[in-house]
Amino acid sequence: MSESFLLVCDDLPHTVVLTDAGPRAIEIVKLLHRRTGQSLWRCKSLISHLPATILENVPEEVATAMVAELREAGADAHAEANQ
Repeated sequence: MSESFLLVCDDLPHTVVLTDAGPRAIEIVKLLHRRTGQSLWRCKSLISHLPATILENVPEEVATAMVAELREAGADAHAEANQ
């Protein structure tokens, strides 16, 4: 007899997408640099080609915190669960 199991994961990895840098783009570039560790040039390039994926495959808490920080700085961003 063969048994099969369905594994259900409650903590799906998330992606953070920046859709609008808002009126304070320099602040957003600096924030992205601090939080992602990417160069300032790369962060400036990201906000020049929106929408842009900022973080990938991170826990929901990290994604939610990043979105909140970006919104607080005047940007528009959202987190989506990876399927």
